[in-house]
Amino acid sequence: MTAPRSTIALTGVTGTIGGLVLARIGELEPVVVVRDASRAPSGFEARVAEHGDADACRAAFAGVDALLLVSASESPTRRREHATAIAAAAAAGVRHVVYTSFQGAAADATFTLGRDHHAAEEALRASGMAWTFLRDSLYQESLVRFADAEGVIRGPAGDGRLAVVSRVDVADVAAAVLRDPDAHAGATYTLTGPDAPTITEAVARASAASGASLRFEDETIESAYAWRRAQWGAEQWQLDAWVSTYTAIADGSLAETTDDVERITGRRARSIEETLSPLLG
Repeated sequence: MTAPRSTIALTGVTGTIGGLVLARIGELEPVVVVRDASRAPSGFEARVAEHGDADACRAAFAGVDALLLVSASESPTRRREHATAIAAAAAAGVRHVVYTSFQGAAADATFTLGRDHHAAEEALRASGMAWTFLRDSLYQESLVRFADAEGVIRGPAGDGRLAVVSRVDVADVAAAVLRDPDAHAGATYTLTGPDAPTITEAVARASAASGASLRFEDETIESAYAWRRAQWGAEQWQLDAWVSTYTAIADGSLAETTDDVERITGRRARSIEETLSPLLG
């Protein structure tokens, strides 16, 4: 007698990571959990819930065995939203959660949003569910997105190194884990690229690979806050997150490289050039 197939649910499918994972495991007919039903990918069972809505999450996660929980959007309520979704998953009977975390997640992480990820990891550890943490480095694709209109990427990163990873590699790992979650229960994977150039080198390589005219400009912490405050007038938590992206590079928090992508997928992690050169067309 053939055992029934486990039910997989994916959050974040209207974003990049969730969408890439869906493309890789679509034949497994996963449930897609979306905030807006009108944006749900066609051909899949769609359920509507937001991370912070306990009742909606419990309903959306009902009958699910393995859940890809893509981290919520940056916000001052992000920790509460994660905790709510995790508690709802446990209440709904989810067996295993695959969570997209961040490299170096810790209570005292330099990158302030890394502290949010640590809180989510701790909630999962205490939930009674099995879990797998995918601690992604900064994305290679962000080396283009972070630039201003003049192609300048600025921040207090000094000559720090960063092991940027391709979103495609993160999706490949997530898909592999979801295909056999029991084999990855209790595992923490740090997903990085194959090397860790300085930020100046990384931006130069991104510029050459993508065809964009990019350069890195170092800043003091004080000028980084002042420039961003003048440009956007953002709240303090957001300013802290933006600036600490670069101070985390400066202090080496994002310099570690691992072979986790290759161990899980059987293929070497993509380089900056392999990820960004398709942008040249």
